[in-house]
Amino acid sequence: MSRLSVDRRVLRVGPTGARERPDRLAVEEPLELRINGTAATVTMRTPGHDIELALGFLAGEGIIAGPEDVVNARHCADTTTYNIIDVTLAREFERDTVVRSFATTSACGVCGKESIEDVRVGGAFVLADDAARIGVGTLLALPDLLRERQRTFDRTGGLHAAALFGTDGRLLVVREDVGRHNAVDKVVGWALANGHRPGRGLVLQVSGRASFELVQKAYLAGIPMLSAVSAPSSLAVDLARDVDLTLAGFVRGDSLNLYSRPERVELGETPAQDITADEVATLPAEAHDHAPAEVR
Repeated sequence: MSRLSVDRRVLRVGPTGARERPDRLAVEEPLELRINGTAATVTMRTPGHDIELALGFLAGEGIIAGPEDVVNARHCADTTTYNIIDVTLAREFERDTVVRSFATTSACGVCGKESIEDVRVGGAFVLADDAARIGVGTLLALPDLLRERQRTFDRTGGLHAAALFGTDGRLLVVREDVGRHNAVDKVVGWALANGHRPGRGLVLQVSGRASFELVQKAYLAGIPMLSAVSAPSSLAVDLARDVDLTLAGFVRGDSLNLYSRPERVELGETPAQDITADEVATLPAEAHDHAPAEVR
C-alpha cells in the first residue's frame, strides 16, 4: 500500500441499509522539521515530497530566500525516522527567533493590519514589477488541468492540491496534501529547488479557497497570480491588493471573480459588465457576500 493512502473498514449507510466495506483514506502523519540539527516545529502532512515541503515552509516564513540559503536538506538516516527532515542553513540558526516567527503567522487574534505589514516587511520581491499576462480562457482552464492530475484525491477524496502553471497554461508541478498550506509549501519548495524563485510569470492554482496564508505564501515566493476554485477571505483580498498580487476566485466553468490587479488577465472578447475593477473597491460590504459580481 502506498504511503499516501491506506484502507480502513467503514460502515457504509445508505437508503438500502448498512454494510461494512473497505474505504481508502488519505494518510496523515507528523513531520518534524529540524534546522541545523535542532528541532524547530512539527507539522501534520501527507507523506511525500517532504524536502520540498520543508523548503517551502521555511521560504513562506521568511527564514530562507533562495537555494543559496540552504547547504543541505535530507531525511534523517535511520529508516525509522523518515518523518524527520533536517535542513542545514548557510547561517547560524537562532531557534527562539524562528519559533516566534512560526507562531506569529498562525496565532489567533492578530490584527489584520499588523499581519499585512508583517508580511510586506518580510517580502523580498516586488510583484508590481511583474508584467505577466494570462488570457482569461487559459486561466479558466487551470482548475480542470489541476483536477486531472489529482491522483491520490481520486482514490481517497481527501486531499487538497496546488499547482504552478506558466501563463500559457503549461503545467510545471502538482502537489497534493491533507493540508492546503502544505500543498502550497510543496509547490513553493519545488520552485525554489528548480530555479523558479522568484516565481515571475507564474500562476499558483489551488483546489479550494484562498486564505490570507496562501496569498502570503505566493507573495513571499514572488508569484504574481493566485487562482482559487472557491472564495477568498477578506484579509486575503486586502493583502493581495496591498502587495500587487492578482487574486482570482470562484474560477469555475466559464466565469471567475478578480479581486486585485485585474489588468494581468487579458479578457479579450468577453462581454462588458456593469461594474469595473476600480468600482469593486467602493461597493458596500453586503455587496460582496458569497459570489460577488464578476469583475471584467
